Amino acid sequence: MKLKLFLIGLATITLLTLPACTSAPKQVSVDDSYSGKEVKIEAGGTLTVTLLSNQTTGFQWALKEISDATLLQKVDSKYEASTTGLIGAGGKEIWTFNALEAGTTTISMEYSRPWEGGEKAASTFNLSIIIK
Repeated sequence: MKLKLFLIGLATITLLTLPACTSAPKQVSVDDSYSGKEVKIEAGGTLTVTLLSNQTTGFQWALKEISDATLLQKVDSKYEASTTGLIGAGGKEIWTFNALEAGTTTISMEYSRPWEGGEKAASTFNLSIIIK
């Protein structure tokens, strides 16, 4: 009888904690070290991508593709210059996306000099996003 009660209690605890184990975070922040990787985020959440950039060289990040724009929407991008005060010091670009609904999508970004004849795809950033 005690074993039966123990097993019922264990099953109850397992079932109650299962949603916590499978839930995705509401806010996810990534940097260039996540390129080629996968992240999970909750629908309605915010994804922030921060990439090193130095616009004094003419290079900047461009969003090349969101594979399924019905699932993920770009809401903002901005450049933050270095706070070192050094001339020509690099900063960072911060991209913000909203996870709209459950599904899987990818983003592809490219670091280039955008003018005609400028260097293309000096660096790339790709990320798979699973929205729960």
